[in-house]
Amino acid sequence: METNECVCEPEPAIVAELEEAIEQMITRLRAQFRRTEAHQHAADYLRGLLADVERKNGWQLAECAGYAHPRGMQRVLDRYAWDADAVRDDLRRYVVEELGAPSGVLVVDETGFPKTGRQSVGVAPQYCGSVGKIANCQIGVFLGYASPHGHAGLDRALFLPQEWVADPARCEQAGVPAAISYRTKPQLARELLERALDAGVPAAWVVADAVYGSDGTLRRALEARAQAYVLAVRSNQSVTTWPPDQPPDQHRVAALAARLQPEDWVRLSCGDGAQGPRLYDWALVQLRPALQDGWGHALLVRRHPERTDELAYYRCYAPRTTALSDLVRAAGTRWTIEELFERAKGEVGLDHYEVRSWHGWQRHITLALVALAVLAVSAQKRGRPRVRSTSPSRSPKSDACSCGSSGRRRGHPTRSSPGLAGAAATRRSLPTAIAVAA
Repeated sequence: METNECVCEPEPAIVAELEEAIEQMITRLRAQFRRTEAHQHAADYLRGLLADVERKNGWQLAECAGYAHPRGMQRVLDRYAWDADAVRDDLRRYVVEELGAPSGVLVVDETGFPKTGRQSVGVAPQYCGSVGKIANCQIGVFLGYASPHGHAGLDRALFLPQEWVADPARCEQAGVPAAISYRTKPQLARELLERALDAGVPAAWVVADAVYGSDGTLRRALEARAQAYVLAVRSNQSVTTWPPDQPPDQHRVAALAARLQPEDWVRLSCGDGAQGPRLYDWALVQLRPALQDGWGHALLVRRHPERTDELAYYRCYAPRTTALSDLVRAAGTRWTIEELFERAKGEVGLDHYEVRSWHGWQRHITLALVALAVLAVSAQKRGRPRVRSTSPSRSPKSDACSCGSSGRRRGHPTRSSPGLAGAAATRRSLPTAIAVAA
């Protein structure tokens, strides 16, 4: 008689592996901190982001690390001398080393951080996807990376509304560098993409939603680099068609989709969701040849299999031999950044910061992305799928922080379809990290 034996590893083994991963990352970042004390406090900050702390702000991270006061944690974000951009570069190298693949996808998207008041850098009434309406918030533009090995965040940029850039005194008070000028979200996205591609991040595709895909300057910049993309566009986006033996013409993508016939549609999955394969009907419309030999422009149309009036549109740029199924898979990869935002806010406190300054925002967000990458790499090394954490993504804020010193620790350690050619963990508590890596 056969018996089913549990082969799950005991929890202490998982904790030990995650502790080792975060300690290796902490060692990796040592060169970016001038002072040993600064590096030690940043290490504890990073450990706290991975711990089961309800609200990952200065007070609660300090308590998790065993400090009597939060000032050491606060100094990580404001006073200590370290370069968040240099840490970001270390993060990118780490993700490429551990998760990089030729089939990787660079994913651009934004997320909102609701705020009260008007002092937090970049805060203004603007559309906030986190609450689904216009709200007083900050907006961050992010670059994610998805490969068969896992998903992680690579880079970030804070969007400054025009009302901020037009008020130099307000910017100075928030510590915005004088060289920063107004840049649209697509312009910020282009900077993030160029930084990653210049650094040699292996990427077969770039994907983004219509805010970015509808920007011609961004598309042309990718085309100039021979970088394939599948970018969502709005229904009123105009495109140029250039059929063989006919003059070029301009059409709106919705009008082109309206001409599609039943035989033009193919049902394909764009990836697995919570309920299984995400099946849609897809059609491909040839637009025009590209300047680069063997490449072409096309319109990809997605239709809901039941609610057939629900359509989505994508501008595609790729080799003409690219199969439709490859374009569909690339389009479906955009969901990974939604998962990234959910995990980052729910598990490593991406939105738990209580800072108002430019540098404070950059530093907290960068460390949160580092923590998230450690979890992704740990899960990949164990060969196990990530599961959702039960950590809350929202909780009441702590009282205002004291400006006193951190004080002494309280006994805690420091430590083949048609294609374009056709139609860390702390030593104190690690349940959050375990939930992700188990």
